[in-house]
Amino acid sequence: MPLIRAVHLSKHFRVYKHRRSTWGALYNLFSPSYSLVRAVEDVCFQIERGELVGYIGPNGAGKSTTIKMLTGILVPTSGQVVVDGRIPHRQRKEHVRRIGVVFGQRTNLWWDLPTIESFDLLRHVYRIPADRYRANLDLFCELLDLEGFLNVPVRTLSLGQRMRADLAAALLHEPHILFLDEPTIGLDVVAKQRIRAFIRRLNRERGTTIILTTHDLGDVEKLCDRVLMIDHGRLIYDGDLEFLRRRFGYSRVLRVELAEDYEEVGLPGADLRYRDGRRVFYRFDTNAVSASQLIQRLTERYRVADIAVREAEIEEIVGRIYQGGLDPRQTS
Repeated sequence: MPLIRAVHLSKHFRVYKHRRSTWGALYNLFSPSYSLVRAVEDVCFQIERGELVGYIGPNGAGKSTTIKMLTGILVPTSGQVVVDGRIPHRQRKEHVRRIGVVFGQRTNLWWDLPTIESFDLLRHVYRIPADRYRANLDLFCELLDLEGFLNVPVRTLSLGQRMRADLAAALLHEPHILFLDEPTIGLDVVAKQRIRAFIRRLNRERGTTIILTTHDLGDVEKLCDRVLMIDHGRLIYDGDLEFLRRRFGYSRVLRVELAEDYEEVGLPGADLRYRDGRRVFYRFDTNAVSASQLIQRLTERYRVADIAVREAEIEEIVGRIYQGGLDPRQTS
C-alpha cells in the first residue's frame, strides 16, 4: 500500500470581487460577488515509502496548496488524500506528530529565543525521549554545522543558518515523511550544496520519504529521480526525470574554442548564440542534426582547439513543456 495517496484531489477558493466607485461600494455591501479559483483540480498520484519526489510547477500552479492538503493545513474541496493511513485534516494531532514540514519562507522556530531553546521546546512538544533527542541533535549539529549558532537568537540568523536550523527542528522527532517547500530559496551555492547533501543522506540512510517543492530545478536534478509536474492546478506529468530529458531535451549547446581568428563563424545546422573572441557557442536541434555531423561540418571549415557538447538544462526542458503542453498524467 502506498504511503501517500491522492485521489481526484481538488481545492477551490472563493475570491471576493471588489468593485470600485460609489455604486460599486453599495454593490460590495449589499450584493457581494465572488470568483472561483481552482488552485488544485482532480490531482491523482501515489508515493511509496522511501521515495524522494520533486513536485514542480510555475508560480500559482498549485504546489503549495497540494502540500498544505497533505499536511492537514487545508481541507480538500473534493477528492481524498491519505497519508500513512491517516486523513490529514481529520486526524491533525496524530498526523503532525508523524510528519516534518519546512516552509522556506517561514520558520518553525521561536523568533526571539536562542536556537537551542527552540529545539528544547520542540523536544517537549513532541515528547521525544532525552537520549533520542540528544543523539539526533548531535547528528544534525555535525551534518548541518549548527554548533556556531545554537545559542544565537533565531531573529539574528542568516537565511542559510535559519534554513539549516529549521531542517533540524523538523526532524528531531524522526518523522517518516518530510515535506519541504522551497527549502533552498534565496540561499547561496555553498548553503544549497550543504542542504542538498543533508537531504540526500537523510533519504538514503534513514529511508525518510521526502516531497520537495521548489523553483530551483537544480534541487530536482541533484536529488530526485521522479518528478510530479503541476500547471494551472492540474497534474501534467508523473514520471522520471530522465524521460523528460529524452523527450524534450533535444536542444544542445556546442561550445567551441577556435585555433585561429575567423571573421565569419557560421555553421550550417546550428544557430550562433554567442561569440567571445575565439570562443563560440552554437545551439542545435538533435532532431535535425546529430552532434557528430555538426562537429564534422565544423572541423571541415575551421581549425579547432577544443570542443564540448552540453545537454539542455532542465529549466529549458520544463519551459518547453509548459509552452508546448504535455498529455495529462503521461508517464514514462
